[in-house]
Formats: sequence, structure tokens, C-alpha cells
Amino acid sequence: RKRKNNKSGTLVSSSVSLFRPWSLRCGIIIRVQSPEGMKKIPSTKRETAAAFLKKVAKEFGFNSNGFSVYLNRNKTGELVSQNKTLSLLKIKHGDMLFLFPSESSTSSGEVMDTATPHTSSSLPSVQEDEIDQYLAKQDGKIYRNRDPQLCRHGALGKCVHCVPLEPFDEDYLNHLDPPVKHMSFHAYLRKLTGGADKGKFAALENISCKIKSGCEGHPPWPEGICTKCQPSAITLNRQKYRHVDNIMFENHTIADRFLDFWRKTGSQRMGYLYGRYTEHTDIPLGIRAEVAAIYEPPQNATQNSLELLDDPKAAAVDEIAAKLGMCKVGWIFTDLLSEDTRIGTVRYSRNSDSYYLSAEECITAGYFQNEHSNPCRLSRDGHFGSKFVTVVATGGPDNQVHFEGYQVSNQCMALVRDECLLPCKDAPELGYAQESSPEQYVPDVFYKITTTFPKDPQYTFSSTQRFPIENRDILGETQDFHSLATYLSQCTSTSFLNIVSDFHLLLFLVTNEVMPLRDSIGLLLEAVKTSNEDLAQTWKKSEQWATIEQLCSKSDYWGLFNSADHRNKLCLLVTSPPLPPVIFQVSTSVLQAVSKGTPC
Repeated sequence: RKRKNNKSGTLVSSSVSLFRPWSLRCGIIIRVQSPEGMKKIPSTKRETAAAFLKKVAKEFGFNSNGFSVYLNRNKTGELVSQNKTLSLLKIKHGDMLFLFPSESSTSSGEVMDTATPHTSSSLPSVQEDEIDQYLAKQDGKIYRNRDPQLCRHGALGKCVHCVPLEPFDEDYLNHLDPPVKHMSFHAYLRKLTGGADKGKFAALENISCKIKSGCEGHPPWPEGICTKCQPSAITLNRQKYRHVDNIMFENHTIADRFLDFWRKTGSQRMGYLYGRYTEHTDIPLGIRAEVAAIYEPPQNATQNSLELLDDPKAAAVDEIAAKLGMCKVGWIFTDLLSEDTRIGTVRYSRNSDSYYLSAEECITAGYFQNEHSNPCRLSRDGHFGSKFVTVVATGGPDNQVHFEGYQVSNQCMALVRDECLLPCKDAPELGYAQESSPEQYVPDVFYKITTTFPKDPQYTFSSTQRFPIENRDILGETQDFHSLATYLSQCTSTSFLNIVSDFHLLLFLVTNEVMPLRDSIGLLLEAVKTSNEDLAQTWKKSEQWATIEQLCSKSDYWGLFNSADHRNKLCLLVTSPPLPPVIFQVSTSVLQAVSKGTPC
């Protein structure tokens, strides 16, 4: 640059120092991504790979062989310790490398829980539910028609007024009738996995309220704790998504039969919902829980309380449901109190002035949701959240019975799982967070689901007759061969498939103690599942059903087993021909047990 000499007026040259950026003077910054997060490592183009890897080890706190660095996320292009410079290896300023700890180093507990990008190689192989696999393949876009007033283009064009919307578009969800406060879970996944990176930095992390084990820098709790092993503080926030968007009972009969217990006794009742998960088309990428049957486990009930008892038939019920193409999708309980018995009204007690779910009910819902976690391929744990729903039969604003559906949030699930949330003894509708103790450290919620009945009833189980529901002995309704004989005699249908298409009847055939058909009923369950009359007729010709019919024809004898003078009557039963061989065998074995003083 030239400047003018103030004295002579001549032009003279002067040098001006121009400072180039540091990166242009051979210095570069290399980003290294690890499970603990990303760090920027200063280096130079002439630095060797061996020297650079020593810097990485020092920065992340590893020894020389406790990790590997790759050029790509899929663990290809490993950067090995050698004397080649970074420029020769074509590593430039701003490049991203990927660090993966070795198994020996990760087992020490130094690596933090995932909050960083997951790759297909680092995620476990998970078999997701069928509905999740189906929705993952769907487009999910919200398509809109051309607006004749706002759109100024041809029929094949698109503009901001008619371009398809993403399934997580909040403005669209808020303008639905009724408005949707929570996007569907798969819409939330699309939001995470969208954008330029296609979800490479998306991570689903399960909340943990427990101290991480394996921290060796201090004594274990309560003598010591550090930022590495201390769980993060939890701030209760509204969850942006929900795993299930709608609950639908196939028909009113399912709910009416469940409510019959309360109508006849005044005591509350609880049951498990069995059905399937399907697509809920009213919400983009939504999921619906369809209820086809309610199983009532053993329980003690009063007007104000419920106590669940051990259920020896639980595994058999789940097995039957699976063979029928169903699974346990939730639980239901009643909270009903008569308002006026003359007109059949109930008290409206759950509202904004009191509560919708009590703390005790939230904790129970959280327990069930943890027991039935949602398989998820985007979580390192292999599961995330739950699709298990809670339904309450309670009084509505019109003093009629209403069915309200809920799920607790993932935060509530974590608090329940780690035993941080407790109900108040004197007010079970209220809860509190447990304080830290020498045994446990505690770091410094539910959303509503629409519950509906279809305009056109659906029937997975098409029987028009009603076989007694299990565990209702208090009502005098028992499941035995006498009730089976009565049920069969009342069936007027000529279709055998229609006769046996009753969930409670199928449970009895499998779990009765006289002649359980658990190993031989598979063909009949397949017939009911697929509504195949030919398969049902084939099973009807089996020896098992012939024996069942014989037992029903002699059903009057079964009352003798519970009588006080059962010894004499059992002897009479054994010696009174003609009886089916199976009855003779059963009664003989029972008689032998009685003669030896063994309880039967």
C-alpha cells in the first residue's frame, strides 16, 4: 500500500501486517463424536495420526488402546496410529471423526448414558410390534387439496397453501376438532429423524432416577457421589407425544358385562383389557387400542377399595389371547357411586375441582406400563415408553357412566420404576416424592386419551349367549360343567363356531381342573381367530369335545364334590353306572386322596 509523505508530498510505500485466520496458517480443528458427546481437538495438517490419537485419548480420558476412531459412523475407515500426516489421510479442518470405546472400557462405567447419535450398528436388534412396523413404512404426510382462492398455480403445482404438511405440524393438530394436544409417537419419531441428517443425531433415552453403578472415584452412596454417577434432576413437564391416541371398545356388550358386577354388588371391579393395536386414522400416524374382551383376575373388592390377588391362570390367559391374535393392551377399573337409584344416576366426582387420576392410580398405571414396555429400535435399551392404557369407568357431568382413558408419562414411569413416587396415606389422591435416604438417592403426570365406542359394533367373539365370567363366585356365577351344559342348551345357533366364540368360555375350556384342553385347543383357537367354520367343525369331531359333551350330560354329579359328606357320595358316584370313563377316573383318584387324608 502507498501513502503520501506529508512533508515532501511524494508517495512512499509502507508495509501493512495482514493477519490470516489461525486455520489458514496450518492449524485445523477436528471434531470427534463419542457416546459422551462431541469435542473439538486442535491439530495441524502436518501432525501425524499417532500424535493426534494421543491428543484424543487425553481429551476423553482413555488409555492408548481403550478406543477406536473411525472416519464414518458405520465404523469404516479406522484411523490407526501411524506416522502419516492428517493431510495425507485427507482429514481437513472441520471434519467429524467418530470414537467408539472398546468393550473393556465401557464396562468400567465411564461412558455416560446415550444422548448422542445412534447408528444401526450400535442399536440392539429389536422385534417391534406389528403396528409400529406398519406405521414406520407409511408416508405420514398430511395432504391438502388445492385452495381455489389462495392457490395461483395449475392443477399439478404446489404452493405453501397446499403443499403436504408433516405429521407433527402443531398448527394443524391444534385446529382439529377436537384439538390434539399431543402428537402421535410416530409423528414425534418423524420429527426427530427428519431434517438434513435424517435422524443420525436422534436418540431416545429412558429416564433413570438411580445412581449409576461402577463409579470408582469415591466410596459408594451414601458416603460419596459425583456428577458422573448422580442422576439428573427431574422437572415435570408435559409430554409432547403419546404412545396411544385412542381407545375403542368393539361393542357395548363388553363394557356392560363388566359393569354388571358393580350393578349387582355395589363393589368396585378391575379387569385386564385384551385386544390389538391398530392405526388411528383421525390423527397422523396415530395408534388405537381396540378392546375385544375383558378378563377379570382374582380380587377382593369393596365399595371403596380393590385388592388384586395372585392369579395362577395369568400365563394361560396370555397364551390363549396370543393364539387368538390378541394381547393385553391395558387395564380397567370402576369408581362408581350411585347418586339416585330410582333413575340410575351415578355421582360425578372426578373433575377439575378434585382429580382425574389419584396418585395411587397413577402409580399403579406406571407399574403396569413398566411391566409392558414398548419395544423400540431407536432406544439403546431396546424399549421406550409403553402402549399399555388405563381406563376408568366413572360418573360423568351428566351423572351417567363414562369411560375415560389415560396413560402416565415416561417421567412418571421412571419415578414409579425407581420407587421415587409414593401416595399419601391419609389422601391417596395426593402423592409426594420420596426423600433421599442411606438406601436410596432421589433426584431433586398423565395425559388423557379419547375412549370411544364404534357406530357399527364389531365382534371378535360373536356368540349371542353369555358364558359366566371368571372369578365371580360372590355373585353365584361359577364356571363349571353344569354352567357349560346350561350355556350349550341355550345356544340356538346351528354354527358351532358361533357357539364357542366366547372369550370366557375358551378360558374355561383351557383352565378347568377336570379336563384342561391347553394342549389340544389350538385348532379351535385358530378357527375363532380366523372365523373359519370348517376348522371349528373339524375340532368338534375330536375326542376332546366328545368327552366335554359327556361331562356336560352328567353335570348334575359335579355338585357332589363340594358337599359335606363327600366320602359317601364319592363312593356312590364311583359305583353308580353308567358313567363316562373320565368321570370314573377322576372320582376314583379323588376318593383315593380322601381315603388317605389328603386334601382334594
